[in-house]
Amino acid sequence: MTQSTRTSAADRRDARAAAAAPDASGAFTHRQIVTILVGLMLGMFLAALDQTVVSTAIRTIADDLHGYDLQAWATTAFLITSTISTPLYGKLSDLYGRRPFYLFAIGVFVLGSMLCGLADSMYQLAAFRALQGIGAGGLMSLALAIIGDIVPPRERSRYQGFFMAVFGTSSVLGPVIGGFLAGQSSLLGITGWRWIFYVNVPLGLLAFVVVMRVLHLPHQRRDHRIDWPGALALITCLVPLLIVAEQGRTWGWDSGRALLCYAIGAVGLLLFILAERAYDDDALLPLRLFRNRSFAVSSVSSVVLGAGMFGGILLLPQYLQIVHGSSPTLAGLQMIPLVGGIMTGAVSSGIVISKTGKYKMFPLVGIVLMVVALVSMSFVTTADTSVWTLVPFMILLGLGLGFNFQPVILAVQNAVRPHEMGVATSSVTFFRQMGGTIGVAAFLSILFTRLPTDIGNALNSAANTDPRVEQALQSGQLQAGGDLSDTSFIQKLPSFLAEPFKVGFSDTIDMVFLVAAGVVAIGFLVLLFLPQIALSDKSGIQARQSGAGEPTDDDSPVDDAAQAAGAAAPTSTAPPVGRPGDARD
Repeated sequence: MTQSTRTSAADRRDARAAAAAPDASGAFTHRQIVTILVGLMLGMFLAALDQTVVSTAIRTIADDLHGYDLQAWATTAFLITSTISTPLYGKLSDLYGRRPFYLFAIGVFVLGSMLCGLADSMYQLAAFRALQGIGAGGLMSLALAIIGDIVPPRERSRYQGFFMAVFGTSSVLGPVIGGFLAGQSSLLGITGWRWIFYVNVPLGLLAFVVVMRVLHLPHQRRDHRIDWPGALALITCLVPLLIVAEQGRTWGWDSGRALLCYAIGAVGLLLFILAERAYDDDALLPLRLFRNRSFAVSSVSSVVLGAGMFGGILLLPQYLQIVHGSSPTLAGLQMIPLVGGIMTGAVSSGIVISKTGKYKMFPLVGIVLMVVALVSMSFVTTADTSVWTLVPFMILLGLGLGFNFQPVILAVQNAVRPHEMGVATSSVTFFRQMGGTIGVAAFLSILFTRLPTDIGNALNSAANTDPRVEQALQSGQLQAGGDLSDTSFIQKLPSFLAEPFKVGFSDTIDMVFLVAAGVVAIGFLVLLFLPQIALSDKSGIQARQSGAGEPTDDDSPVDDAAQAAGAAAPTSTAPPVGRPGDARD
């Protein structure tokens, strides 16, 4: 009986795998693709939601754990591990297959979430957030790589639009859910903020089960070396740089600790380049990829656009909360026009790209829209500006973001060799994350450097026309440009005293909007060099099965983009079936 039960269970498992696998040519049906998408979107939703949920509630969490001065490390720890693990997932999944690493990422993320909910101190929370980040690093990049495996580039952008919908939805739901849960003293006998992490557990388990049942990709094994020196050098380079990006404003960008981080990061970068040269095609990030114009342009533009995008998105909630007095929950709802623009831009560009095969125009048009939106907001944003006045510019900024998310990834996936899909996708995602980290650090530094001066000027100007403000300054009740680490006091001031602070914040944010526009505009110049390559009608799996783009011993340094485009073109020869060495993930 036991043996029969085991046999039938194995038969059912094999039947599910066969039903989820592609046909002999490596093609998936639309139904199979949508089924796989469900599992991938659940995983991506976890990663995207977690960042916005935690950022809303971190102050409440820090107060409860008596670690207000340590709260930044909970964010820094997650940022470090998620950023470093992103390129590792890409390379390892190219070597060993996507499915085991995507399941690993979900499992680690769920485990980290459970432990975060159990944390009794900020030190524990920071450690568990680091574990959670290891899982999060694979959820986004591997999902994009898997789509590249199963969907031809010509059709891929249509499906990637679903991912943008997930990203946009999580951006709105995150602050709302985080604000609600953090505001509850207890739910079912458990402190409210702990549910922020516990809600990931059932969602993560559901994603794990769905992915395990429906994701069965053929994978071709090949000989390789594992680039451990490159991985260690990358860690040595990134950890100090990410730390100083998060802590530099507190330490001082030219402090002794900051300079030490810069030095260690520079040494790590040099060692990383030497390791990648030594390992050649087996490298964690093969330097040869940078000879591919599509990859090189996309990587540089991702850094620039990441800085401008995340910096711009960061500023709007700051303005809404500080000047308009919106709660984090309300600010999240007020950002719906931006999210609607992102989703509209992503979906519409995907439909047009799938019909025309042209992708280069969208990031260029998107940058123009983003620059126009940021410059316009710098002129219209004042202490008295209505939220409704900002809605058209939020939509415009969202459209620009939506036009940029997909095409850059699509261009890279279409241009590289099929067996490098994972490392190329994760590398572009990695560069975008690094750009976002740099942008957020730079814009916050500018914001808090200029704030004391602008608020001081606004207070002095108000004192010249309102004796009540002058009296408050002379009595010492107000300090022009004092400690601004906690801005909640502004909402408690009488309106005549709060107004100068809001004017000062508005003036500073106007200037930062202009800086962000300038940064994004650089991306336009970079993307002018992005080549427009004909989109292949073969998925990554189909291209690998037919031997398209496989490296040879005498690879010449020809433009890899053109080589990949030609190799992936349709052929009259049917791909071989059941090649030796093929395996299922």
